[in-house]
Amino acid sequence: SGAARALPARPADAHKGSFGHALVVAGSRGKSGAAALAADGAARIGAGLVTIACPAGLNEILEVKCTEVMTAPLPDGAEGGFASAALAPLLLLARERDAVALGPGLGREADVQKLVREFAVRCPRPLVIDADGLFPFAKAALGALKARKAATILSPHPGEAARLLGVTAAEINRDRVGAARRLAAEAGSVVILKGAATVIAGPDRRTALNPTGGPALGSGGTGDVLTGIVVGLVAQGVAAFEAATLGAWLHGFASDRLTARRGCSGVLASEVAAELPEACEALR
Repeated sequence: SGAARALPARPADAHKGSFGHALVVAGSRGKSGAAALAADGAARIGAGLVTIACPAGLNEILEVKCTEVMTAPLPDGAEGGFASAALAPLLLLARERDAVALGPGLGREADVQKLVREFAVRCPRPLVIDADGLFPFAKAALGALKARKAATILSPHPGEAARLLGVTAAEINRDRVGAARRLAAEAGSVVILKGAATVIAGPDRRTALNPTGGPALGSGGTGDVLTGIVVGLVAQGVAAFEAATLGAWLHGFASDRLTARRGCSGVLASEVAAELPEACEALR
């Protein structure tokens, strides 16, 4: 019932402008799928508009792949990821959107890491950071996120959480609630610690354990869909902690529905995204 209450309303007289505009900063050569899946998650959870900011070399691919979302091609480097010159236009794009996702498929080149750090600190909107977007914030760098004015949501798996806190993944998994709370406190962020029984922790020590989801989510791209779901909810006006808990619940619920029909192997991330409208309707 808590999840149902948090689900954004869909008034009969609403239009696409009523449901927010999400910006997905994602992709590099060989990883355009991550950008597409995150954008799909945002659109399927009900964001009115979605724009992918991508390296220019991926633009034509994503224009064909993502029919319902817009793209913004930005300067790219020789490695096929964002160039440092993308920072200023990214900040301009972010200012005109309601929420931003940063990370899926960005790559880890030095230029990209520098851009991620600077963009994250200066982004004026609520920010969901996942995957390669988390890589530049190991240990001492976490404090930079605490200085952000708008809400921040981090979505690490245990290995990424271990790198952020300077410990091992085994230590994270020995006390997942404690690890999520520590990371939330040190980063001043809401944390979605992924894995079996995903933990959501807020910087105010609010904590939730997610009961949905299972081995069907153990395939490439499902985390990108979750990032899209969460940024799509924030774009629609859902507060950060509620967007993280509801997003994780719906992501797992959609995969549970697919598992009940088809079994738990071979479920694709794009199918989890496609199941979201019916999952939301069942929740409503």
